[in-house]
Amino acid sequence: MPILFRCFLLLLLTLGSTALLAQDSGQPPAAPTATPAQTLDQLGNQLDTVKAALKDKKSEAPLADLRNTALGVQDQARQLATNLAPQMTALQAQLAVLGPAPAKGAPAEAPEVATQRRKLDKAQADLDAQIKQAQLLGQDAMQLAAQISGLRNDEFQARLASRTATPFSRAFWADPARAFPDDMQRLKRLGARFAEAVTQAWQPPNRQPLVWCLLAAALLLGGGRRVLERLLLRLATQHMPDGHLRRSAMAAAVALSALLTTGLAAQLAYLGLNWNDILDDDLAALAASVVKLVYFAAYVTGLGRALLSVRRPSWRLPALSDLAAQRLHRLPWLLAAAALLFGLLDRVSRTIGTSLPATVTTRGLFALVISGLIGLGLLRLRRARQAAAAEGAEPEHRPLWIGLLSAAATLGVALSWLGVATGFIALAFFVAVQMLWVGVIVATVYLLIHLLTDLIDTLLSPRGRSGQRLQASFELAPHTLEQAAILLAGISRVGLVLLALATVLTPFGAGPKDLLASAEQTLGSFKLGELAINPGTIFGGVLVLVAGMAVLRMLKRWLAEQLLPKSTMEKGMQDSIVTLLGYVGGLLVVVLTLAALRVDLKSITWIVSALSVGIGFGLQAIVQNFISGLILLVERPVKVGDWVSLSSDVEGDIRRINVRATEIQMGDRSTVIVPNSQLITQNVRNVTLANAQGRVQIKLPMPLDTDANRVRELVLGILRAHRGTLDAPAPFVQLENVNAGVMTFNCVAYVGGPREVGGVKSELLFEILERLRSERLPMTSPQSMLVRTLPPLPEGDERTG
Repeated sequence: MPILFRCFLLLLLTLGSTALLAQDSGQPPAAPTATPAQTLDQLGNQLDTVKAALKDKKSEAPLADLRNTALGVQDQARQLATNLAPQMTALQAQLAVLGPAPAKGAPAEAPEVATQRRKLDKAQADLDAQIKQAQLLGQDAMQLAAQISGLRNDEFQARLASRTATPFSRAFWADPARAFPDDMQRLKRLGARFAEAVTQAWQPPNRQPLVWCLLAAALLLGGGRRVLERLLLRLATQHMPDGHLRRSAMAAAVALSALLTTGLAAQLAYLGLNWNDILDDDLAALAASVVKLVYFAAYVTGLGRALLSVRRPSWRLPALSDLAAQRLHRLPWLLAAAALLFGLLDRVSRTIGTSLPATVTTRGLFALVISGLIGLGLLRLRRARQAAAAEGAEPEHRPLWIGLLSAAATLGVALSWLGVATGFIALAFFVAVQMLWVGVIVATVYLLIHLLTDLIDTLLSPRGRSGQRLQASFELAPHTLEQAAILLAGISRVGLVLLALATVLTPFGAGPKDLLASAEQTLGSFKLGELAINPGTIFGGVLVLVAGMAVLRMLKRWLAEQLLPKSTMEKGMQDSIVTLLGYVGGLLVVVLTLAALRVDLKSITWIVSALSVGIGFGLQAIVQNFISGLILLVERPVKVGDWVSLSSDVEGDIRRINVRATEIQMGDRSTVIVPNSQLITQNVRNVTLANAQGRVQIKLPMPLDTDANRVRELVLGILRAHRGTLDAPAPFVQLENVNAGVMTFNCVAYVGGPREVGGVKSELLFEILERLRSERLPMTSPQSMLVRTLPPLPEGDERTG
């Protein structure tokens, strides 16, 4: 297999080099570039031709071609005006260098300057006229395209409402039979022209390219699809993680391999036949249409194989049983063959100009075949479900949209057959074509939704390699990645569904250019005040917002983790700088986003007015807290890590200063959210401000009969000997009070910080108690008890209680 693949690549390279040599040898010299005036004349002539064709009732030019010509003129005129704008700017700059012309009565300027000024003025006037003419041509072409669109819609509605004789009558078949000889003569003449072209292509100058192209096409059709499919599947197996993404990627690979190999084979056959422009214009257009039909048919078959996956049930994306997939596996091939056959007949009919009865008959047969195949597929699917239910298998889950789509397909089949039976051939043909087109779109969107969803889930999975890299690079939590994956998957699904709806609802016969023009015209018409809602502008604004926030996040992380830790700033100051940078950078990103959205001050006047009213009524506290937060970050009366105490019995360490409130962690590890305005307007005790020292104070009560000097020297020695106390200020012991038989000593020592007070005080108390006990110095006096014996009561004395 690798040898066959290498030979195939070598053949394609040889063919490509031969084609390039032939094109280089037969290519005429490049024509000189047209001037803007000549381009404007050509565009005007094209518009005149389109207008003349619209006025001529006998013109056979399709309205779609005329509309494409008008849109092409519009694009070229817009591009020409854009290209001329820099030249106008350059001329204006040159005139600005010369300065204004001298006023009347002023000295005349130099002759050379006057001559140069006249030349520049003339060039500016001519260029301005060309720009305005290009803009007028663009507007005229846009209006003409809109007029043609209206004519196409009217023609389409008239065709749908047209009725012919029913196929069950003789009149329906009489007209095609009467025109059959003439149509056959036209077909024979086309066949003779094609045979002549083939004979000419077989002549020695063209024979070798034709043989090479046909040989390459045969290789592609013979084994190219299998080789490409196996190569893509091998790449998916080796470079993608095992899971849903591999399954959806393999399905996409199957569809793409069928499209590329079969379509490329048809393209090679066309290239070999028309190597040196042997085909005339009609035959070349017919051959190009056939190549497009082959691409479409190949895509339908590949898409069907990818979704049904009869040979590999584990790769199957839809919830179909094996029996249903086996009964439907021939349906994509039959639909593709019918679309290719009838599409070829339709293109041939247009080329040779067959009679209207023959065209009506062909389209009626197409409607019957396509709708019949779709109805047969629905019937087989229903029978497969019934058979599975009879065997006791659990029925597969069917989403609501599947049921609605099946009902719509059943209704379309009935309507198509009923339209053919009653003579509404155009309506039946339209319904059949739309059913085929909608089916291809739905299947494509279904595959793309699975592929994008699986890709997003794999890239943003917290357990995957890319997800772990994102967590390490941007410090993201696992649930943040999961939420982002769900959000992006939802946005992609909505976008694909909207694109599918726009494609389906595009007028019959319109192409991608019509779809883009319609979307731009529809979405570009919305305005919010003076602000135009344009998809491109919105995309640019979102891109600026995302990129700006990403850069700001990386800058904050670089400052917090690399630059500021190497400085002499304290931790609280570093956090304040990073927070302020976040606020300022966020404001700058918002301003840049508004600039990308082309929002000016006039467009946001109503927003400012609404905010002022809101601030006046309900946002005063929020704004007050926000300004207070900025003051805290700038003046820094308190900072992150400070030990503060508020008048509202809140005491603890500041953990974070936010825009609206400050988080204070209490001693029991609970967190209190304090509005920033309280830290500005109320009394706040900052225990650790300015590297404050801590004071250890111990109240020591002793009996009055205790030797006070001995206690003083003992306690003072303990305070001085402890490793946590400071020598300056020196510890001291004072006799503070004598009351009720107790004298109270006030023992004070200083430590390095307020946070050391509790631990040092506890150690000092343990040591003081131990030394007092060892020195037999009690802290309380012994309690004395006096017992008295009362005399007995005299006899006869009675007590009444």
